[in-house]
Amino acid sequence: MTLVVAILVVGLWWWVDSRITHVDALTGASDTPGQTYLIVGSDSRDGWADDGTVGARTDTIMLVHRPVSGPPALISIPRDSYVEIPGHGGNKINAAFAFGGPQLLVQTVEGLTGLTIDRYVEVGFLGVMDIVDALGGVELCYDADVNDPYSTLVWQAGCHRADGATALAFSRMRYADPLGDIGRTVRQQQVVSAVADGVLSTSTLVNPKKLFRVASAGLDSFRVSSGTGVVDLARMARVVNAARGPDAVRGTPPLASLDHRIDGVGSTVLLDPEALSAFWVAIATGEYPPGTTVGGVT
Repeated sequence: MTLVVAILVVGLWWWVDSRITHVDALTGASDTPGQTYLIVGSDSRDGWADDGTVGARTDTIMLVHRPVSGPPALISIPRDSYVEIPGHGGNKINAAFAFGGPQLLVQTVEGLTGLTIDRYVEVGFLGVMDIVDALGGVELCYDADVNDPYSTLVWQAGCHRADGATALAFSRMRYADPLGDIGRTVRQQQVVSAVADGVLSTSTLVNPKKLFRVASAGLDSFRVSSGTGVVDLARMARVVNAARGPDAVRGTPPLASLDHRIDGVGSTVLLDPEALSAFWVAIATGEYPPGTTVGGVT
């Protein structure tokens, strides 16, 4: 029986590996020390109530870094951060995805952080519903009551096991959040992390029935950088899980303004130019003490 289960698991791993969608995302830049991953949540509003945005975009941009020494870091880069996009000048960072897809976004993030991205994972939020339901739900937390008609989120303050539709609304809600897009970024980080944790957990990967159900529901919702397989994703999951633990460094880059107006671009998030370089060096080298919350408006 043990041999049969092992054969089924290996067969499913091979099937999942063969179904993974790959995309040219990495730039080929020289390696930097440690392990660095870029996790992106892309979104489309088709079929949903108007929330003031249109089309596909990268609503969530998370950089996960495990330094050679020191605690791992999970840094959320606000989608409206005003940055230099190679070949396009200054703009919101999520415009890089619209201008040149994953590879330009990766190049932009590398230019911003000084870190070379080792792996890229893109999650399509429209597929989140099916994946979450296949996992049997994920636990999410938010400390406020919400009844938001734009995202359709109805939420009672606290932590709850959310089904797929609730998880998607949770990741989209911003108008009922006093922090707006910054708050939405934090919640989307929660959703992406919870889904990744569930998909790549041991309870999923060694359970043939559950693995097949999750893979069937979600394979079309993920894209990963070329050369990334199931084993690579499992290794990445360990780093991501460590970056969600109590000893991890979490937060955003240092922010100077949440409403920095640029002609032709509109309202942007201004990263603090005086603190930014030192911040990324500290992330790269693991200088922050374990459990530190970083960034925010300085």
